[in-house]
Amino acid sequence: MKETTGQKLFNIFNYSFLALLGIITFYPFWYVLVASFNTGRDFIRGGVWLYPREFTLENYSLAFRDERILTSLGISVSATVLCCLSGLMFTALAAYAMSVKTLPGKTFMSFFWYFTTIFGGGMIPYYMVLRGLGLTSSFWLYIIPSIYSFYNFILLRTNFAAIPYELRESAQLDGASEWTILSRIYLPLSKPILATLTLFIGVGKWNDWFTGAYYQAKTELYPAATVLQKILSEATASSQVKVGQETTVGSMTSYTSMSLQMAFVMILTMPIVIIYPFLQKYYVKGVMVGSVKG
Repeated sequence: MKETTGQKLFNIFNYSFLALLGIITFYPFWYVLVASFNTGRDFIRGGVWLYPREFTLENYSLAFRDERILTSLGISVSATVLCCLSGLMFTALAAYAMSVKTLPGKTFMSFFWYFTTIFGGGMIPYYMVLRGLGLTSSFWLYIIPSIYSFYNFILLRTNFAAIPYELRESAQLDGASEWTILSRIYLPLSKPILATLTLFIGVGKWNDWFTGAYYQAKTELYPAATVLQKILSEATASSQVKVGQETTVGSMTSYTSMSLQMAFVMILTMPIVIIYPFLQKYYVKGVMVGSVKG
């Protein structure tokens, strides 16, 4: 069917608006990338907008030579991987159990888990609980409190509940155990929602600076997001930059506090940018399946 003049004008406006919105959204990321590859001394002069005027890799070289940055990246990677694995495992076990129609006490447990999400004690009681468990000076601070998420549980349980119950009954008649049914039937049929939950958990944990900043007592156990937040705070309060040792801006020749900040922002951002395209095809499908079916 041939498009009318009004439809053509609407398409032109729609595509132009989306293109403009895309550019506005993408440009801050591009600006940070350009600044991270530009010499700090030249960047201070201004006018660096679309490409590095004086290209350099020194910002990244200095960032990776900073011991606290390397240590924090290792902590962030370890915490993210462990949170994804443990979170998916425990959520899948709980969601599978609650998707069984004949489970005794199913209604009460569902209400109890939902009811406890309505109220929160606040930061101080939460900190006291963490301290009482001995987590405020431990790496496990980033793992144990993040194992369970009611929202993720609801998405996965809804997805499991949409799987034909006859498959489970048929497997039971063939002598399959509950673990076999979960691992051989339910999980393979739930790849989109599992990929979506992996993205939720991974991005949330990778970007979590709050936990390290307010609940972690040991600075050597700060994750990368917390270290970046500290660097930005230090740079705002002072004209000095720390890379192994304090160096004043006036003594620098090719890098500044701002250029190093940009490099570290890119180091922290790129893992998510690289991984996201591989999970994107599952993302929308997973959310729709987990939230609509049931």
